[in-house]
Amino acid sequence: MTADSNQTTQADKGNRGSRHFFRFHRPHVHLHSLFGDDWFALKAEKFARFFGTPVFLIIQTVIVGVWMLVNMIGLTQFDVYPFILLNLAFSLQAAYAAPLILLAQTRQADRDKAHAEADALHREDIAHASEERQALMAKQTAMLVDLVNQNTQLTETIKGLTERVEALTTEVHRRLVDSGA
Repeated sequence: MTADSNQTTQADKGNRGSRHFFRFHRPHVHLHSLFGDDWFALKAEKFARFFGTPVFLIIQTVIVGVWMLVNMIGLTQFDVYPFILLNLAFSLQAAYAAPLILLAQTRQADRDKAHAEADALHREDIAHASEERQALMAKQTAMLVDLVNQNTQLTETIKGLTERVEALTTEVHRRLVDSGA
């Protein structure tokens, strides 16, 4: 990890806490040199990616067409009809292209594996957080049910006490009316 990325990581930690969006990639930082900072591998991968572009195919087609045209018209005689030198050039290109393409594929596979593992960890973290929320919701639901039961008991007690106060009030009223009459 470079000093700049380390500073960015520290700044991001300060801004977002420990919930940085690359937190699942940190265990794979040791793989960084496999597909990140090797000069030859970077250039080889860039070259291998160029092999698959329409620009490369067009340029190669034009070069081969000019090569064949120049030799067939007779402007030069460095590679006559069976175009052995052209075949040799293609063989040489294939001999170097194949390992470069394999290197690029290996590097991409390493990146894909690191991202897949980070995604799996992320999914596990989400599942764990979801389980924690569900447990908390179950606990809160149980507390709410308990509070509703307590409220029901208090309402029944208040109802009983109110009925008793009403009965006593009626009794006191009846006695006062009877003694006053």
